[in-house]
Amino acid sequence: MADPSSYRPKPGQVPDSPGVYRFRDEHRRVIYVGKAKSLRQRLANYFQDVAGLHPRTATMVTTAASVEWTVVSTEVEALQLEYSWIKEYDPRFNVKYRDDKSYPSLAVTMNEEYPRVQVMRGPKKKGVRYFGPYGHAWAIRETVDLMLRVFPVRTCSAGVFKRSAQIGRPCLLGYIGKCSAPCVGRVSPEEHRELAEDFCDFMAGRTGTYISRLEKEMHEAAEEMEYEKAARLRDDIGALRRAMEKNAVVLADATDADLIAVAEDELEAAVQIFHVRGGRVRGQRGWVTDKVEAVDTAGLVEHALQQLYGEESGESVPKEVLVPALPEDTPALSEWLAERRGSQVSLRIPQRGDKKSLMETVHRNAQQSLALHKTKRASDLTTRSRALEEIAEALDLDSAPLRIECFDISHLQGDDVVASMVVFEDGLARKSEYRRFQIKTFEGQDDVRSMHEVVSRRFRRYLQEKLKTGEWDAEAEGGEVSAEVAEDDGRPKRFAYPPQLVVVDGGQPQVAAAKRALEELGVDDVAVCGLAKRLEEVWLPGEDDPVVLPRTSEGLYLLQRVRDEAHRFAIQYQRNKRGKRLKSGPLDEVPGLGESRKQALVKHFGSVKKLRQATIDQICEVPGIGRKTAETVAAALAGAVPAGPAVNTATGEIIEDETPAPAGTSSERGTEQ
Repeated sequence: MADPSSYRPKPGQVPDSPGVYRFRDEHRRVIYVGKAKSLRQRLANYFQDVAGLHPRTATMVTTAASVEWTVVSTEVEALQLEYSWIKEYDPRFNVKYRDDKSYPSLAVTMNEEYPRVQVMRGPKKKGVRYFGPYGHAWAIRETVDLMLRVFPVRTCSAGVFKRSAQIGRPCLLGYIGKCSAPCVGRVSPEEHRELAEDFCDFMAGRTGTYISRLEKEMHEAAEEMEYEKAARLRDDIGALRRAMEKNAVVLADATDADLIAVAEDELEAAVQIFHVRGGRVRGQRGWVTDKVEAVDTAGLVEHALQQLYGEESGESVPKEVLVPALPEDTPALSEWLAERRGSQVSLRIPQRGDKKSLMETVHRNAQQSLALHKTKRASDLTTRSRALEEIAEALDLDSAPLRIECFDISHLQGDDVVASMVVFEDGLARKSEYRRFQIKTFEGQDDVRSMHEVVSRRFRRYLQEKLKTGEWDAEAEGGEVSAEVAEDDGRPKRFAYPPQLVVVDGGQPQVAAAKRALEELGVDDVAVCGLAKRLEEVWLPGEDDPVVLPRTSEGLYLLQRVRDEAHRFAIQYQRNKRGKRLKSGPLDEVPGLGESRKQALVKHFGSVKKLRQATIDQICEVPGIGRKTAETVAAALAGAVPAGPAVNTATGEIIEDETPAPAGTSSERGTEQ
């Protein structure tokens, strides 16, 4: 542990102005990001007697090895920069809310010619109107089913829509009156868009206008003795009212507001949010977080506001946000929210009336969420702890393997040989740490050599990180490793953290190869084992007999999950590579021809066939293609034997090859090339 006084800034060095500060550990990783109205006063609080600090703050300052800061003009700029850095660096001592599910929303794709109503999850898209989020997708579908009677907007996918237009016959919803069937021209695009806008207006809370209009039309139809029309309008009114009843009125003044409540104890906190639109609860969501920093309710509210609205804009930010406690920088937060909405936003604590009563309901939901989370976590944590203890006992490890890395090799008859590395921490998959490898040192099928190469490359990168930080002396340890390491910018490194256990998919040969790779690099503090799929036997280096764990063992179950995840990840990558190789064209073999110039050539000539027929002078006419490159392209295409002509088996005619060459794709994130 570091002594905070060893990196304390000198007196007068820290400016007395707004800004954002970062604490870094001895490896230059950012471990905490904070903001302050006065950097001098805030940082002084961290460098007092450690015994007087909050235990979490004391842990942070003793883990850190340096502090740096950035001065900004206003508190709003500090808030924005803090949010950006927390998102970028993912500091371990900052509060981070985690959600165990993706909440669905009701979306209307107003960016399409024929807007579609659908359930949507994930990040929001431009030009799409969203309502929610909802707790369950079935709640959205029930509401939509009722409203389609009055607002028969398209709900089908692009494929179904295109198919119906081709055959000139609508789908079932078009026949039963729950779709206006724009696919067959029953309504024009303008009429269908008007239906979608009416649907959005109703969902936004402007319900009284439509109910009144339908009631008036119903009475007029009855007076003119059009009883079937009157009955249909009566049923439409009933459907709309049933849809409205699913979202009970909670605020009488048609308020648009978000209510945020927090339930917490010493270790964890749960946040619940109710989204109220038009006086009705339109959606609900919640988060749970570990209190890794010394933070009170106001601080938790501030973090929740940043996460909730950091990526939002426009009407997604309501006019009013009700909270249980006001953050320290309430004016700055209000201004930040107003900038994101484009108009004034009220951030306050409800004091009386319906809003206070609803806030109490939200708080009860937060309390229940925290209690449920604790129950689940206790069960899961107990199981995972037992699994790790069983593995440690079976493999004779000094301690439980909190970080496990598993390697697997995948290929198809010796082609496209790849490898995967998956990571489990505390018994849970850490997908952001997954890595993929291409086998470079040889071609063909040899799982043992492949395993040796991949393990060597992984731990060579780990030693590079240690070499840079001075934790490892290559000459003293007798290892050989390149010292070429990327500049350290505080972001989490790919291979910076060593595992306690390496698991390989295979038996004795693969285990021996992995162990030999570690020994060659001088790594002697990482255990190795292999899991053979045939009998689920655990193999250890240098042992003639495997370790057999009971079939009911939680440790064996965890090793199986790790191995199967590595196998799945490797297979996925191998199939992607094979698919790209099979789709490659003759231009992919031209040396020095990048993706942009390949696309320019195909776009200029229309197809590879026409490009093959072009002269060198004609190829030079393409922007960015010089004489030498044109000669190389012409030579490569002349040497490539074109495939035989395609024949339509129904008519017997030859089909001209006018298909452009497929565009290549970049390598996936997380691939070690």
